[in-house]
Amino acid sequence: MGVFNASQKIGEIVSILPKASEVFKKYKIDFCCGGHRPLSEAIMENSLSEVEILSQLNEAYEEAIKHNDQTDFRKMSSVELIDYIVNTHHSYLNINLPEISDLTATILRVHGANHNILFKVHKLFHSLKTELEQHLIKEEVVLFPLMKEYYAKPSEELYNQIISVMKETEDEHDGAGDILKELREITEDYKVPEDGCGTYHRTFDKLQELEADLFQHIHLENNILFKKQGTVLYK
Repeated sequence: MGVFNASQKIGEIVSILPKASEVFKKYKIDFCCGGHRPLSEAIMENSLSEVEILSQLNEAYEEAIKHNDQTDFRKMSSVELIDYIVNTHHSYLNINLPEISDLTATILRVHGANHNILFKVHKLFHSLKTELEQHLIKEEVVLFPLMKEYYAKPSEELYNQIISVMKETEDEHDGAGDILKELREITEDYKVPEDGCGTYHRTFDKLQELEADLFQHIHLENNILFKKQGTVLYK
């Protein structure tokens, strides 16, 4: 009998098996913002094969156990996970958002006349960039310090503040996820046209890389960090 079943929540599966994210991306199953849903719901919604997906998940789990190559983020303390998110995913965004901004502007100038969709790509990306830059600041100067303060000296007031900011943050995650889905849809899964230059290819590669990193970033917060905080009851 396999480790996973369709009644489990999508985010829970990725928490147990990080490599499950690769299976879910293959079938366009949202595991970050949609991580609270049972897998069966996504399978039914997208007319997918439950047997096929569960088989791939269970095979990936056996392979991960065999090679001992998966990180169980659930075993990190909340402070450790916060530091990991900032040092890994926030750092990635701080480095890559400016580069992707330049790339989207470059291909718009060069190819925009023949590929009108690039105006939409440019607009959507910069809307995402603005939201993410504000989001990172909110986490680094408000939410994460509040969490660390609470773990050092818990109080009902701090707990209520954290829950309020967490809700705002989750709503922002949903907004970012919606933009990423729209970018993938309008670019037909980042398909580069025949006359696309090397910069065109690099831009779409970087946008896909950004999507993958952001999905993992949101997953760690929504499905692990925030879930931990939500179950820590003030006493």
